Amino acid sequence: MKINTKHIKLKNLLVAIYSLFMFCNIYAQEITESRKDMDYYFSLSRKYKNQNKIDAALKAILKATEIAEKNEDEKGQIDCFHQYSLLYLKLGNLNRSKFYWERTKVLLKNIAYPYGSSENTYIEAVYLYLENNNFQAEQKLSYARQLNNDRNLLNRMTLTEADINFQKTNYTKASSFYNALIVNSDIYEKDYLATMGYLGLAKINNIDNPKESIKNSLEALKIAKKNAFIKQVLEANTLLTKTYEKIGNYKSSLLYNKNLTKIKDSLYNIKKVKAEERTADDVHIERLEADNKRLEQTNINLEESKNRSESTSIVAFAILAIISLLAISLYRNNQIKIRTNTLLQKTNDELEIAKDEAVQAMEAKTNFLSTVSHELRTPLYAVTGLTNLLLEENPTDSQKDHLKSLKFSGDYLLNFINDILQVNKIDAQKLETLQIEFSLRKTLYEVIDSLQQSAKANNTRLTLNYDNRIPKSHMGDPIKISQILINLLGNAIKFTKNGEVTVTVNQLKKVDDISTIYFEVKDTGIGISEELQESIFDSFEQGSVQINREYGGTGLGLTIVKSLLGLFGSTIHLESKKGKGSIFSFEIDLKCMNATEDDLSVEITPVEFSYKGLHLLIVEDNKINQVITKKMLSKKEMTSDIANNGMEAIELVKTNTYDAILMDIHMPGISGVEATIEIRKFNKKIPIIALTAISLDDSVENFYAAGCNDIVTKPFKPDYFYQKIGENIFNKKT
Repeated sequence: MKINTKHIKLKNLLVAIYSLFMFCNIYAQEITESRKDMDYYFSLSRKYKNQNKIDAALKAILKATEIAEKNEDEKGQIDCFHQYSLLYLKLGNLNRSKFYWERTKVLLKNIAYPYGSSENTYIEAVYLYLENNNFQAEQKLSYARQLNNDRNLLNRMTLTEADINFQKTNYTKASSFYNALIVNSDIYEKDYLATMGYLGLAKINNIDNPKESIKNSLEALKIAKKNAFIKQVLEANTLLTKTYEKIGNYKSSLLYNKNLTKIKDSLYNIKKVKAEERTADDVHIERLEADNKRLEQTNINLEESKNRSESTSIVAFAILAIISLLAISLYRNNQIKIRTNTLLQKTNDELEIAKDEAVQAMEAKTNFLSTVSHELRTPLYAVTGLTNLLLEENPTDSQKDHLKSLKFSGDYLLNFINDILQVNKIDAQKLETLQIEFSLRKTLYEVIDSLQQSAKANNTRLTLNYDNRIPKSHMGDPIKISQILINLLGNAIKFTKNGEVTVTVNQLKKVDDISTIYFEVKDTGIGISEELQESIFDSFEQGSVQINREYGGTGLGLTIVKSLLGLFGSTIHLESKKGKGSIFSFEIDLKCMNATEDDLSVEITPVEFSYKGLHLLIVEDNKINQVITKKMLSKKEMTSDIANNGMEAIELVKTNTYDAILMDIHMPGISGVEATIEIRKFNKKIPIIALTAISLDDSVENFYAAGCNDIVTKPFKPDYFYQKIGENIFNKKT
């Protein structure tokens, strides 16, 4: 009987591949489960640390360390050693803290771990801050931010920056950081960071604003009590005792002083302190013993190896001649290896230099584009503002044509600047997705309603097919979803004349509270050829020069769409044939919310407000912008005063009554943000609208945290400007 050897070999190969696949799959599952266990102990340690239960926190990290060592997880060991370092620092044991920090530095030399490198640099910044080396500490924090963008780590850096500026007596900058912590959205330590923010503001206000200090301290005390942050409860009671005594309210001061004795007894009693010291020593000794065991095992292995060598010495002599020949060969190979390693080291050094130069070039490009786009907005505000005013003053027909051309050019330039700034923000990794509750149906209707006029101009029908199975409320980022759809629909309408653009939104699946939503934008326009479909998502790419000349645009819309979808972990798909239209589609996972009411009305109807008799304050340092804004207000029979800077604005608000404030952000002296913070100290109700050219480094969250009710980006459309004024005065937006 003849055996088919080819079939046997093939069968053995398939068995081997299957075994390897199963092994990898099981190993991956074990690693994933181990990582989950480590994350649990990290979470537990973080909770105990913030509650000042350092002994319990150390025990939790010890468990995580055992898991990391068992799985030979170097990154996990680095994370554990960093936690040891921070916990011993909390205990005031600086030497032991630096012992573990130094160990992470050694481990980080062997692997590429951006988060670990960032946290290592952050801890070094904390050491420098504790030594009063504030300038060096700020430099280290700046470098640490460049290495990784983990939200929790960035928030902890913000807290350290706030403490550094408080230590430098730069209270304005420190207040800005503390305010940012109060409105943080950290998923691990939100309440702890907010407590520290309120305590920081309480210490600053204790200097010259005792009432505000008391308010901040009470907020901190409320959150600290709720979460058992015992040290922060102590600090809040201490501040309240001193502040009430400062303003002569001795009864309240005595009340909070009585609380201090109880808290100090629970926090600093000898039994607790000794228990923490004993746990800290036990954990440290256990770590050292584990290291000694590994060294002992290594020595045992070496001893066994030595015994085996002695038993085989006779055989070794027999093959000595062969070994000699091999030694010569190895020597030659070693020389080649040394030369190769030298060459590799040189290449690595060159690559490191090239990388640094590339990073510097990227930063320079980012800063240049941010500065240019921001600076262009100020003169562009004058161009568009004056053009709109002139169009309303009954120009002649010939003048009207020129003014319409000027308005078109201004609008085009503004869209171009906005697109560049958006791409620049994405490249600089300064965009993150929000997590707020919203109605997807309402968002879609708002987007479609805003583009109906453009569709009518092209004689194109714009329709929406919406799946009614989709939940009424979701948690996510409606602003970025709107940006994606506006870019896709805007493109579809622009390239479709006398046709149809259809938006389809379906729910593909729903697992637990996560809904997978499918979005599709289909048009009957000019289509895209196959050879151009690969490059159409690149910056400034529009298919051809002829298309650019006929239809206009910057070629950045699809680049922005692709980048924004990347923030959601999604990708854009394209199906198209030249002359037969295009289909753009993508999927996004959204968390469903339990909506108890029906959706808000999806009918978008602009509200008509009566502006006559309103009196506003314009805070603006640019003379041309002052004239334009004042003229725009007078068109609606509104009167106004002008403040040339933030200090003037504060004084005018103290002595006059205004219906609203239009606040520029970038001004000489104190900024609009700082002026808003000062105004909010004595006037909580007046609507403040930030009227500014937002740059790359501006944080919208900081504007709202300072006390702004709304933001209008310059240059703006008059109708939008008037609508915002009406909403904030009559609807009292908060």
